[in-house]
Amino acid sequence: MSSTTSDLTAYARIRDAALELFANEGVAATSIRDIAAAAKVSPGLVQHHFGTKAGLRDAINEHAVAVAGQAFRDLPTDGDPTEIQQQMGDRVTAFVRDNPTALRYVARAVADQDEGAMRIFDVFVAISRAQWDRLAEHGLLRPDASLEWAALHVVVLNLATVLMRDAIERHLPAPFTDPRQLERWNQATNALFQRGLYRVE
Repeated sequence: MSSTTSDLTAYARIRDAALELFANEGVAATSIRDIAAAAKVSPGLVQHHFGTKAGLRDAINEHAVAVAGQAFRDLPTDGDPTEIQQQMGDRVTAFVRDNPTALRYVARAVADQDEGAMRIFDVFVAISRAQWDRLAEHGLLRPDASLEWAALHVVVLNLATVLMRDAIERHLPAPFTDPRQLERWNQATNALFQRGLYRVE
């Protein structure tokens, strides 16, 4: 079945409006009518594209997984550990900067024990674990490093930072998304992983 450009635009607008509402209000508290109003479309058009709220949630989950997979593909696994960690940190920082609503949605939905969000969490952990596994295979990590917890720490640290942004900003001189604050966060996180996991020559 083919879709017109306007159909695709409406699809994305509905998905993004739902994502914003799910992130802010939670899935259970958000209705099809709420989503339609936020997207400035009719409830019927929401149902035309997604069927049900569960179908819309599934589309959002698929979108979040696809965006994450694209963001972290082809990461370096050989070379100077400091440079590798810097590139990893830069990718994570860019992902958080560009997708705060999606990450807030995942964090909130995981806290609510939503099964779809749990699967996204699993995908994020798998992406992180695959990278640590490759670095370990290249002999760049300490032999006693826990790769399971390294992968979990990356995901939890990022989701928790986005979820608790308001509380965190009480301790920062500028908003978390300010470029200087993001860079400070990037540097601090890189130092944490470099000193805790990488082999020291």
